[in-house]
Amino acid sequence: QVQLVESGGGLVQPGDSLRLSCAASGRTFSTYGMGWFRQAPWKEREFVAAINWNGGSADYADSVKGRFTISRDNAKNTVSLEMDSLKSDDTAVYFCAADRLPYRVVPVTTSAPYLYWGQGTQVTVSS
Repeated sequence: QVQLVESGGGLVQPGDSLRLSCAASGRTFSTYGMGWFRQAPWKEREFVAAINWNGGSADYADSVKGRFTISRDNAKNTVSLEMDSLKSDDTAVYFCAADRLPYRVVPVTTSAPYLYWGQGTQVTVSS
């Protein structure tokens, strides 16, 4: 069983930065792509960022491109999301997820291929 635990959420002001982390355990982390999704109140869960198994390729939602950076440390079994220039529209619960298939070259930007999900961490951007 794979466990994903997010951390780093909180309340920040517009323009601030925040770094989310996701710690993985239970299988060979380094061979699976990882993703970040978010869900705002009364909205569907949406893709934020994804990174492939070796960190060689990443993809982002248009709404966060240029502001958010996804990275991974396979030695520490962690994936991170650096969020800069935060806006009120970024307010949501952020989830990390692990791909069901190993060694996928292209980062996965839809939710269906992700088999394991964390419990989420709240990010609130408000003045």
